[in-house]
Amino acid sequence: MRQETTPRLPEPRGELSAAVVDLLRNPVPHHAVLPDPDRADPYGDDLQLALDVCYELHYRGFDGTDPAWEWEPDLLRLRAAMERPFLSALRCETPGGADVRQELDALLILPARESGTAGYLAAEGTYEQLREFFVHRSIYHHKEGDPHAWAIPRLRGQEKASLVAVEFDEFGGGRGERLHTQLYVNLMAAAGLNTGYLHYLDSVPAPMLAVVNMMSMFGLHRQHRGALIGQLAAAEITSSPAARRMLIALERLGAAPECMRFYAEHVEADAVHEQVMRHGVVANLLAHEPDLTESVVLGIQSTNLLEDRFCETTIENWRAGYSSLRTGLAIGD
Repeated sequence: MRQETTPRLPEPRGELSAAVVDLLRNPVPHHAVLPDPDRADPYGDDLQLALDVCYELHYRGFDGTDPAWEWEPDLLRLRAAMERPFLSALRCETPGGADVRQELDALLILPARESGTAGYLAAEGTYEQLREFFVHRSIYHHKEGDPHAWAIPRLRGQEKASLVAVEFDEFGGGRGERLHTQLYVNLMAAAGLNTGYLHYLDSVPAPMLAVVNMMSMFGLHRQHRGALIGQLAAAEITSSPAARRMLIALERLGAAPECMRFYAEHVEADAVHEQVMRHGVVANLLAHEPDLTESVVLGIQSTNLLEDRFCETTIENWRAGYSSLRTGLAIGD
């Protein structure tokens, strides 16, 4: 199955995403009257897709889109206007605080086996729901490790060295075939899914886009480097237990060995990353920059908030007998 390297522009989901897509379909930057993001749902499909498209210009871009759009002033102003309500919503819906140790300790409390999407799939999910889950997470795993690389030049000392050690594992330890993104490509192929980069962007609804957009937003802004580190710490600490539950689900549903390999890798690697993030990155960062404490907490809490929203909406659809995606799937789709 051919692996696409540059995605196509997605279909708009409202006036914001339509404005962004229309701008990018023009051959040269131009001035335009743009919609007001403050009227949009900060977690809705329209704003989240529009943000995702803007952020993708800093990754691989889109097929046929001029690379100069990455720094086009009108588009950057619109992106900033969309980031404000999204960031405001995250701050309003998380409790905040300055107790990083308490937040990290809470992540270590293992949830019930039946909790979360992994728990649902392990206990009662179907193979088609498993494939839908793979599609959702492809938007995340196609960028695994990438947003956090922006933090490297913004750190110093041991926290920088420790983050690089985590990223080195994410990027396959120097071996292209062991890149975590490549392992996920192998997983999708084994599940009969299209392996193209962001091939399923049109199919994935806002909750998963918001998770990825949060990482991109924190990564692209130096002022949010603490939140980016908090997000990565939360992801690494919770990843290993979730991967174990996914292995139970995969075994129950008879998934292919390549699907098992991806999650087995995360059980092993992320158990180590938990300690590196907690002691090597977070502790040293806050020792050097204690004013970033509340930002680190925001990153942890925002990750929990958005992952919970994704879990709740996905399982709600499954239990109601509906697909969790915007479009259905077929074998080899």
